[in-house]
Amino acid sequence: MAKEYDESKIKTLSALEHIRLRSGMYIGRLGDGSHFDDGIYILLKEVVDNTIDEFIMGHGKKVVIDVDVELGRVSVRDEGRGIPLGKVIDCVSIINTGAKYNDDVFQFSVGLNGVGTKAVNALSSHFLVRSIREGIYQEATFSQGKLLSEDKGKSHEKNGVYVEFTPDVEIFGSYRFNMEYLAQRMHSYACLNRGLTLVLNGEKFISKNGLLDYLEKETEDAIRYPMISHRATHLEFAFTHTSEGYGETYFSFVNGQFTSDGGTHLVAFKEGILRGVNAFYNDKFTAQDVREGIAGAVAVKVKDPIFESQTKNKLGNSDIRSWIVADVSRAVEDYLHKNATTAKILKDKILANERLRKELNEVKKEARAAAKRISMKIPKLIDCKLHVGDLGGERSSIFLVEGDSAGGSFTSVRDVHTQAIFKLRGKPWNSYGAPQSAIYRNEELYNMMMALGIENSAEELRYGRIILATDADFDGFHIRNLLLTFFLHYFEELVVAGKIFILETPLFRIKKGKEAHYCYSESERDALLKKLGKGVLVTRFKGLGEISPNEFGQFIGEQIRLTPVMIDSLKQNKEILTFYMGQNTPHRRDYIMQHLIDDIV
Repeated sequence: MAKEYDESKIKTLSALEHIRLRSGMYIGRLGDGSHFDDGIYILLKEVVDNTIDEFIMGHGKKVVIDVDVELGRVSVRDEGRGIPLGKVIDCVSIINTGAKYNDDVFQFSVGLNGVGTKAVNALSSHFLVRSIREGIYQEATFSQGKLLSEDKGKSHEKNGVYVEFTPDVEIFGSYRFNMEYLAQRMHSYACLNRGLTLVLNGEKFISKNGLLDYLEKETEDAIRYPMISHRATHLEFAFTHTSEGYGETYFSFVNGQFTSDGGTHLVAFKEGILRGVNAFYNDKFTAQDVREGIAGAVAVKVKDPIFESQTKNKLGNSDIRSWIVADVSRAVEDYLHKNATTAKILKDKILANERLRKELNEVKKEARAAAKRISMKIPKLIDCKLHVGDLGGERSSIFLVEGDSAGGSFTSVRDVHTQAIFKLRGKPWNSYGAPQSAIYRNEELYNMMMALGIENSAEELRYGRIILATDADFDGFHIRNLLLTFFLHYFEELVVAGKIFILETPLFRIKKGKEAHYCYSESERDALLKKLGKGVLVTRFKGLGEISPNEFGQFIGEQIRLTPVMIDSLKQNKEILTFYMGQNTPHRRDYIMQHLIDDIV
């Protein structure tokens, strides 16, 4: 029987209550700190963004960040102007309050909607803000957005703002800061703000060459020629081609904010490269031939950025496209005129790409014809109803599963609207080191590419996430490695864009009476056995196919555990693949034997 719907059911929430109830609207995902974009890092980013805005406006050249990993507490201290003392409490607790609506005070700010630090305040069990201006400080302490205390007095410290917060376990659950992720973020901040010094737990981050430093760290010695770069007041970019890269890899930023999904500025940057190259060579090279294997970074300053969400992953301003295209085109053409050696290497790369594209097109025609003869339907694909481009399609996922047995468990409990399944037949072919044309001649890999929608371009990916769902045994790990090799070698941009994940499934079921508990590791199992005591039944799952549909649904539902596939740099990607999947058997054997001995000892 439906519950009665009347006036008593209508609720009015305060702004901070709404943030706590609908936290995903403000910070994206929650997570536990295992993913680079988990909520605890967004909280820190919101606070640091304010210090960066001060630096951009010419105030304060140093920011100190301290993270107590054990306590989960973070503090940030800048040397900017400080919040006007009479508005300290309002600026961290009242939505749509701040100076960033005033162009005289902030011209190129990331945070323009007056939400950032309010969200940090609302989602923290402890939040302290202290502003120091001209020898006077004003501070306030909050918990879950509620004011606990305030204080004011004299101070001998430099002007600026100190913020201290502890993410609320009621919102985030058990979490832990990953210092490697934070170091990557500090490095990005430094490269995007030349002259700014950031200190993270005593380690300094500073950049002299801006985006050149950023892209060099990403590519290191994998580059084919020296970086083509340009720096102006509102635009900075750098790009090169990697030695053996496929596809296109970009890192884009707006007012210091990393836009993982790109946007207008990235589209304009790519178009500008093509125009500049064709203008210099007086030719009509295709975009694919010019940009295949490219690695680039672009940063723009926009007065009124329009982002598609509070987490600012994609820029939507259409009015900036024309000037970015024109400026990039002129800068590329000018650079090539002044660097003849680089211009020759680039042309050789473009011509090589052209030859490979023509060869690949012939192979694709053969693959498409063969697939058509097999069936008009993609074999082993059980599709979902929503895809990228549809309303709600960004939430779609495709599980790459190991055979029909595991596929059966997924099929019976999946969400038919957003979860698709592609069933692999045994172990995929080790594609490392093979030319790109070879993967189109492999029937299973080609069928998988068709299922994903990437047989022509990674940009045509049909699903929001690709999830590798293999058994937690040696064969399953091997299959996972083969799939990772395929994506990292040929579709690296999907990894960089954060589209690929590994499904975590339980290794053990522990029953006591009618209660069932699931453990994802031996340490979890041991801890639970100690807690439950005697009279328990332990089942070790050997494969996904052994988990009944009644149990399995919860592991791919709202409580799904996913580990993102991430790489620190393009060079590291190549080194890892060469070592684990390349033709270096003696070195790999020595490594395995050494670690086996270490484990035994």
